Amino acid sequence: MIPSVKEVIHVSNTEMIQNLQQKIKDRTAIIGVVGLGYVGLPLAVELSDYFDVIGFDISKPRVKELQRDEDHTNEVSTKRLDEVNVSFSFHKDDLKDADVIIVTVPTPIDHNLQPDLSPVCSATKMVGSIMKPGCCVVYESTVYPGVTEDICVPLLVETSGLVHRESFFVGYSPERINPGDKHHTLKTIVKVVAGDGPEIASTLTSLYGSVVTAGIHTAPSIQVAEAAKVIENTQRDLNIALMNELAIIFQKCGISTRDILAAAGTKWNFLPFTPGLVGGHCIGVDPYYLTHKAESLGYHPEVILAGRRINNSMGKYVAEQTVKQMIQAGKRIQGAKVLILGITFKENVPDIRNTRVVDVVNELKEYDVDVWVNDPYADPIETKQEYGLDLVDLADVSGMDAIILANGHDAYHDLSIKQLLDILTHNDTDRVLIDLKSFFKQQVAHLESENLLYWCL
Repeated sequence: MIPSVKEVIHVSNTEMIQNLQQKIKDRTAIIGVVGLGYVGLPLAVELSDYFDVIGFDISKPRVKELQRDEDHTNEVSTKRLDEVNVSFSFHKDDLKDADVIIVTVPTPIDHNLQPDLSPVCSATKMVGSIMKPGCCVVYESTVYPGVTEDICVPLLVETSGLVHRESFFVGYSPERINPGDKHHTLKTIVKVVAGDGPEIASTLTSLYGSVVTAGIHTAPSIQVAEAAKVIENTQRDLNIALMNELAIIFQKCGISTRDILAAAGTKWNFLPFTPGLVGGHCIGVDPYYLTHKAESLGYHPEVILAGRRINNSMGKYVAEQTVKQMIQAGKRIQGAKVLILGITFKENVPDIRNTRVVDVVNELKEYDVDVWVNDPYADPIETKQEYGLDLVDLADVSGMDAIILANGHDAYHDLSIKQLLDILTHNDTDRVLIDLKSFFKQQVAHLESENLLYWCL
């Protein structure tokens, strides 16, 4: 039964905030982190150097994995997990004594390219059902402006019986984790924070400032912080879309996009973006949160959606270019064998969520091409369950009609052109190498009479 407001409020909101601030200052605050993925786990680990931390996830296998000091995402090492003092749990009641609860659950899109707020709403209801008076709930999940205060706060009120700004508080601090990046980490990236009032903003500045060495930027409102996060990835999405469109244009011109970018990049203010497939749970998703908000206000965004259309079409474009190269090489398309190197959404991470490499696979299958996939980082069981694809070992692959290097894993840096040529067919037709990362551009330039058709973005 939800307690009444009168039963739980014994001190003023000012006293509650002062109490929380003192606990953070004294390092006696208990911090709960809800969601132990790419964002939540590193956050829980770093905070545990200064506070008692409860790391919560609804996935029992994930919690048990972390309790064994293992992390399949490779964001935190086994050695680091063994050293930290985080209590990992899948029992929500373990969060009931937390002074601050930070929500870091995913915010995906549905099949209609609309925001799916069900994970963040479910997490909010769970938090509301157990949080104590004086608790501050902080959201790090990417959302459109207004979600924290217009959607999450009413759910917290409904499930807790507490009064916002009187007996509980909220904040927003957008995550800036870059999966697989060991240089730009939580500690080395400026952290944006915002609260439902200046006192909470100051409190969160102290909390995050204990672990973030790069500095804290305090936004004037929660909606400003929400908007700042969603446009970070929208900007990147649009810049990559421009590069993809330029690559298509320069392909028709018969000149190298990479050579052009290298020349243009000598100007001091030219931005270093490159063409490629845009997947994952950030850049390929976040713009739809902003366009959803815009359309709810009666404005139809054109530039943002145009960029999304270009990036979403690149898998089809790559597959079509592969088929054209194979035809030029004299290959029979129906029943041809194509090896794709890399299925995860980006290099050096095991995450296959929203990978756009699958678009290449599906388009090639429309031509009745037999597609083989290798990826040393992806989980074979998860890949089979999610996409129906069996991962193969490079040692077991031969007689391919074409190879597509789709992902820039470090493991592929060590491959030589000779190794790739050995995987390809040995007959009178030319061999085809599609290189989306331009890994082998320099090696190919020095090849002589290897009957290789090479194509890169």
